Amino acid sequence: MAKAKTVFVCNECGNESSKWLGKCPACGSWNTFFEQKIVETKNTSIKKDKTTNIPQKLNDYTAKDTIRIPTGFGELDRVLGGGLVKGSLTLLGGEPGIGKSTLILQLCDKVKGEGKVLYVSGEESAEQIKLRADRLGINNEDILFLGETDIDIVNQAIIDINPKLVIIDSIQTMYSEEITAAPGSVSQVREITAQVMRICKQNAITTIIIGHVTKDGNIAGPRVLEHMVDTVLYIEGERYFSYRILRGVKNRFGSTNEIGMFEMKEEGMCEILNPSDILISENDENPSGSCIICCMEGTRPMLIEIQSLTTQSVFGFPKRTANGVDYNRLALLIAVLEKKAGLNFGSQDVYLNIVGGLKINEPSIDLGIILSATSSFKNSPIPKDMVVMGEVGLTGEVRRINYIEKRLREAEKLGFKTCIIPESNKKVLKDKFKLDIIGVRDVNEAMRKAGLK
Repeated sequence: MAKAKTVFVCNECGNESSKWLGKCPACGSWNTFFEQKIVETKNTSIKKDKTTNIPQKLNDYTAKDTIRIPTGFGELDRVLGGGLVKGSLTLLGGEPGIGKSTLILQLCDKVKGEGKVLYVSGEESAEQIKLRADRLGINNEDILFLGETDIDIVNQAIIDINPKLVIIDSIQTMYSEEITAAPGSVSQVREITAQVMRICKQNAITTIIIGHVTKDGNIAGPRVLEHMVDTVLYIEGERYFSYRILRGVKNRFGSTNEIGMFEMKEEGMCEILNPSDILISENDENPSGSCIICCMEGTRPMLIEIQSLTTQSVFGFPKRTANGVDYNRLALLIAVLEKKAGLNFGSQDVYLNIVGGLKINEPSIDLGIILSATSSFKNSPIPKDMVVMGEVGLTGEVRRINYIEKRLREAEKLGFKTCIIPESNKKVLKDKFKLDIIGVRDVNEAMRKAGLK
């Protein structure tokens, strides 16, 4: 009897080797090689002639409009680009307990009338899913449940039922008997995803697979998994906080700049149609260190509150702590304040927080960070009806930002009276606003206009 051929595959990056290695030469990870059996199929039949595919001019092809299925969630449709595309394969990731299964189960109920829905779970039993469905008020008669981890049985069920929507929760629990590796390994995840993609693409079945994440926050399994699917979505947020952000990092049918906001409640994931309302404090008096900024997430402007706290350093080495923004960006802006505004932050600990648990990387919040830190340092509050936006350079100048009209309309809609923006943006404004728009050229002028100097 011939000995079965095997290959060793890295569990982190998918690199293959003919022998076991302690350290992967591709990604540098230790003890990540697992043995995988090579399945060889003998074909004794005569080779059939293959159909020749002749290249044609791209202009001769006719583009067809994609058929989209509304999910019933406006926020989810925004991230997807208008809904689920028929026959597409979507990967949804997130930390345990973040709300992945809850959101998908609610989606199964909201697509009522579109056809049968097959919910495949390898983690939870039918009784557990039913308890959650009763709590969420799910009453779609077209939802079919299959508790199975063998991908061959799952594939056969998909072919027999031919549903409109397939949910696989989760891809790391599925296994194929043809592969000797354990469920969740690189070889298993890669092969199972390929099988699911092949069946669903051939039958134009919309599929959503749920994936686990690693401690770094990335989808567990090989990186090729994200390249195989059409759309990759992540649910972000602290597990013990109620707000969740749905973000698309890959989308073949739409933009990856949009986000959707949800709140986890007893009745499930609820949409937040106006995030600015929940991200701004409702205090009658604006305390020192608080500043309202306007950032862009895709095409959506959001007003967010930045809070800063400066205290005398005890150990002689000032501490900088940033929650929601890049630490290096905070250190850079503090250095600009010391050099250009003459403020002595060398003996001050600086703590910065973005209200609501959001993470923002947009440079337009620079001016808000500077005014917020100055407000706390001087113990002087910024007017509550003022919004601040602008990028700050190393020389202290306030630089131009994009989407200025959308930001101003959002501030005007929420009842703010004054807005500090870069002078270069104010010169090119075409629309008229009820806001008192103040243009500034540098950080010192911005502090004077905000009443901090």
